[in-house]
Amino acid sequence: MKARVAGAPVSFGVFEMTPEGATVLDPDDMLELLLQTGHTGVDLGPVGYLGRGAELRSRLQRWQLELAGGWVELPFSDDEAFAAALPELDDALRVFGEAAENGPSLLPKPTLADHGSEARKSAPGRGAEAERLAVAAWDRLLANAETAAARVRAAGFEPTFHHHAGTFVESPDEIDRFLESVDIDLTLDTGHLLIGGGRSVDVLARWGARVNHVHLKDVDASELSRVLAVGGGMTEVWSSGAFVAFGAGDIDLTGVMTALDDGGFEGWIVIEQDVLPGADVTLRDFRDQRAADQRVNRDFLRPWC
Repeated sequence: MKARVAGAPVSFGVFEMTPEGATVLDPDDMLELLLQTGHTGVDLGPVGYLGRGAELRSRLQRWQLELAGGWVELPFSDDEAFAAALPELDDALRVFGEAAENGPSLLPKPTLADHGSEARKSAPGRGAEAERLAVAAWDRLLANAETAAARVRAAGFEPTFHHHAGTFVESPDEIDRFLESVDIDLTLDTGHLLIGGGRSVDVLARWGARVNHVHLKDVDASELSRVLAVGGGMTEVWSSGAFVAFGAGDIDLTGVMTALDDGGFEGWIVIEQDVLPGADVTLRDFRDQRAADQRVNRDFLRPWC
C-alpha cells in the first residue's frame, strides 16, 4: 500500500479545543515521539504550534517528517462570516506554502471543515434534530466551499473536506448531499463518521474514489453512547476518553484499511486519537500515555503501511 502515515497534535491534546493558556507538550518532544514510532508525517495542528517559515521547515527536517495536512474551519453557511474568515484560510495556506519549500514527496492537504453552530456542537450525532439548514443556507455552504477550494488550488494545493461532528456536514446523508454537489474530495474520519451515525466501510464502498485523505480513529462505542445519552457535546466527547488506541474500540479498522488498500489509496493516513488531558493528570504522565498509544496505533497499521 502506497499510503503514508502521519501523526497529529490532537493525539497529544493540542487542537482548537485546548484551553487557552494550558500547558501542552513541547512540539519537538511530540515530533521525536512520532519519528521513534515510525510516522513519516505530521498534521499541522493549530497554526503556529509547529512554528512558521524557517522554524517550521527546520523542525520538520530535524525530525524527518513531512507536513500531512492541517485543519481550516470556516463558517460556510454564512456569507458575511465566511468572507470575514477568509484571511484565516489565507494565513494557513501561507504556512502550507512555507512547509512545502522543503520539497516534500507528498504535498499536504489543507483540510477544510464547516464551523457548524453551537446548537450542533452541543448535540453531536443529533445535528438534524438540533438545527437543520434551510435550502438557502445549504446553497451558501456549497458555494462558499467551492470558493475556499478554489483559493486552496490557487495556492498550489489540493483541498480536502472534513465531515465533522457538530457541523452541518455530519451525517451520511449530509456527506452524500455535499459530495454530490461539489468538486471537492473527502477526508474520511472514522471516528466522526461513527458519531454522525455512519460506517466507514459503507462510505468507502459508496465514495471511495472521492476519499483523498484519512483521519483514522478508534472509538469506544459504549463510552461514546454514555456521553451522548446524557446530552454531552463535543467537549464532553473529547474529554471522556471515548477515542481510544487502535484495537481497543469498536470501529472495523481492519475493514477500513483493507478497503483503502483494495481501492489503491495513496494519500496520507493521519492517526488521530482526539483527547483533552484531565485536570488531575500530570503532563509527564499524559505524555507517557500518549506515547504508548501512538506505538500501538502505528504498529496496528504495519500490515498495510
